[in-house]
Amino acid sequence: MLSVHRVMGSETEFGLSQPGNPGANPMRDSARVVDAYAGPRGLKSSQNFWDFATESPLADARGFFMNVADADISQLTHMPQESVEAQYLANVVTENGARYYVDHAHPEYSSPEVRTPRDLVTYDRAGDLVALASVRSLEATDEPVNLYKNNSDSKGSSYGTHENYLVDRAVDFDALVAGLIPFFVSRQILCGSGRVGIGREGETAGFQISSRADFFEAEVGLETTLRRPIVNTRDEPHADPAKYRRLHVIIGDATMAEPATLVRFGSTSLVLGLIEAGLVPKLELADPMQALWDVSHDLSLSQKLPMSDGTSMTALEIQNTYYSACLEHAGEDADTTEVLSEWDRLLDGLATDPRSLSDSIDWIAKWVLLEGYRQKENLAWDHPKLALIDVQYHDVRPEKGLFYKLEKAGRIRRLTTDGEVEKAVVSAPDGTRAYLRSLAVTRFSDSLVAASWDSLVLDAGEYGIVRLPMSEPLKGNRELLEDRLAQVHDTQALLQALGVDRLKTTNDERGAK
Repeated sequence: MLSVHRVMGSETEFGLSQPGNPGANPMRDSARVVDAYAGPRGLKSSQNFWDFATESPLADARGFFMNVADADISQLTHMPQESVEAQYLANVVTENGARYYVDHAHPEYSSPEVRTPRDLVTYDRAGDLVALASVRSLEATDEPVNLYKNNSDSKGSSYGTHENYLVDRAVDFDALVAGLIPFFVSRQILCGSGRVGIGREGETAGFQISSRADFFEAEVGLETTLRRPIVNTRDEPHADPAKYRRLHVIIGDATMAEPATLVRFGSTSLVLGLIEAGLVPKLELADPMQALWDVSHDLSLSQKLPMSDGTSMTALEIQNTYYSACLEHAGEDADTTEVLSEWDRLLDGLATDPRSLSDSIDWIAKWVLLEGYRQKENLAWDHPKLALIDVQYHDVRPEKGLFYKLEKAGRIRRLTTDGEVEKAVVSAPDGTRAYLRSLAVTRFSDSLVAASWDSLVLDAGEYGIVRLPMSEPLKGNRELLEDRLAQVHDTQALLQALGVDRLKTTNDERGAK
């Protein structure tokens, strides 16, 4: 039976500005943002702290490696020294096991691994508090910085909000592509964040559902910043490659409304379950790229999308097809039931009265807000004030961000509590190896040389530098380790408690596996 339970995580690149200084160096400011969070908390922050030795961003799921010479510099995340912005790199593992770092010209929060969409909502929102803490730390300086949880600057630039899901390696990648493209093209009606302007630079007046759709150019590909694909082929599991494939999803928007985030991750996890089980609906769009753009530009949700068999379907009909298949094969655990209930509620609201979902879906909340202001001031869609409101919706500061003002006024439905999110900032999720990574940076920080998603590099004293592998994401969790490590406070005792019988030293601080 299908379940939403699987290892998943989110990545958010925050938009950044330095008030009064449009010429500020965004790479330098991104490093300042990360360091502003790390410094007061005593967290290590440097280019070398993240263990790049285990990364392979040029591995393609279609069965080959891209040649380094053919790769854009933005793809060489495993070779940071090759980047022109290397001097500005900062990498932090936060108290909750997340990664907070400089990703080109943006600070990025990559959540710790979680097992349920509900936990994803909590830990994704915890990242917003991490970003807010950076802003607060820099407010008293001569160069304050503002951060925005959005995906475009209305000047032709877009930056990512990515999703990660572990998938059974045995599933053929072509099956993933076939099952996911119609789903991703239509999913934006549930979890688009909305954007003023049509086209990459907003050259046509109007409002659209997705902030990212106009920036995509390919159905399938390895790139993430050039020729962005609907399905990304990066084959970098950060786990046992014989068991797992990590599906790296770059097509989504940054959602702030919690119901939209829950359904974004929960529905995707269920559809992946359908694909793994060979139960996914057989749908094929005649022109996926055109359909992607058409769905985003169609606020009426009535656009008929040509299918390869000569028929046509709306995005809503496609989503209902996926939902019905998931409902038919779903188990009855509480997390799966919650996602299916919310998915159904959103589909029903979109079919009957989309404005009724202004408390649950960001593009609708923003659209209703902008329409009210537009009518009050008698403004055309290309008026600069509307673009400013668009950006202000995503400001991470509660006193400035329009999303937070709507939420405080009771106009946005919330699934978490302040207490749950604040706890998630400093405490790892229970069910994954993020717990052990969190322990490493809080209890064993003095001996922690470097960290990554699937290993820790520790200074084990007389044994030298030791790499501790964590290739199984469901091990290293709180249930397995909390009692066993309760009285452990030094690295050698940690390794012994974990059953490391034979310590292997690395050749140097970066080491080999």
